[in-house]
Amino acid sequence: MASISIRNLVKRYGNFTVIPDLNLEIADHEFVVFVGPSGCGKSTLLRIIAGLEPISAGELYIGDNRVNGVPAAQRDIAMVFQDYALYPHMRVYENMSFALELRGTPKAEIDARVKRAAALLHIEPYLDRKPKELSGGQRQRVAMGRAIVRNPKAFLFDEPLSNLDAKLRGQVRAEIKALSQQLKTTMVFVTHDQIEAMTMADRIVVMQSGTVQQYDAPETVYERPSNQFVAGFIGSPAMNFFPVELRGEQIVFSQAGTEAPLDAKSRDLLRKAGHGVLGIRPEHFSVTADAAGAAAVTVNLVEPLGSDTLIHFDLAGASAIARVDPSLRPKVGDRLNLRPQPGRTHLFDSTSGQVLR
Repeated sequence: MASISIRNLVKRYGNFTVIPDLNLEIADHEFVVFVGPSGCGKSTLLRIIAGLEPISAGELYIGDNRVNGVPAAQRDIAMVFQDYALYPHMRVYENMSFALELRGTPKAEIDARVKRAAALLHIEPYLDRKPKELSGGQRQRVAMGRAIVRNPKAFLFDEPLSNLDAKLRGQVRAEIKALSQQLKTTMVFVTHDQIEAMTMADRIVVMQSGTVQQYDAPETVYERPSNQFVAGFIGSPAMNFFPVELRGEQIVFSQAGTEAPLDAKSRDLLRKAGHGVLGIRPEHFSVTADAAGAAAVTVNLVEPLGSDTLIHFDLAGASAIARVDPSLRPKVGDRLNLRPQPGRTHLFDSTSGQVLR
């Protein structure tokens, strides 16, 4: 197993720069997830680590070895693709054993490795089947098994769950996380799904336009986002944002001119800039009978989810969402007092988007 070190990496396609200057350290045995919107460079970065894309500038180390220019086949890294990339004419056993046969691995060792991986992934009954006879989830396990038998330095996953339905995606997600804990190996996983990132990762790399916006533990990224982009991308539903400003000693919603229910600490943060963007996650509103320190809103839409309920409303010229207890049973047209939970709001600079702390 090995760490992965990326230093001042640049990736260009002609005159177009996908990754301008990226530095990243992935520790040995760590499960790291690259997440971000389409086109942010996360899959390109994964392919660079795998050796499928050349580096324009910078350095890449796998363990202690500088691998710039080292062919993919010589990096000792296993990659699991979105479309599984199984050989359709081979049985599952042959798909899993093929790479070992090319290496000249003894047959007894091949058989032991394949059967051990098949047991780990619960695909022993399918070893004699061909890929067309398997479900999507079973094919995904075969692709993972083919990677496991190689005992690589690191596993790379390129959006491997996007072709699965929601229920199966949740199941395989849990299996991959459990697998990482059993194998104790370095894993890098690419997804555009922030729920996958939050539930699987030891650390998350949030990317935008080829740059790292934040690299931290999932709970830190969620609770202490470094900027407005991260705050809006991580969390479902997304964080609500409201422009606010300081008028005298009072914080008000900029467009409405009405008082924003914030504490003295927020006022101190705004004192220098004079204005900013207030972020409140839907789950960090409390419904209260007391109007003091709360915002009075009218319910525009109700989404019952069973475990909780989402209510849509307008506040200070912005559309917003709050997550409330289903026992409240709100209806369209109801008037509610919503109070931000103490210490759970976020303030961002209006220009840079950086968090104000």
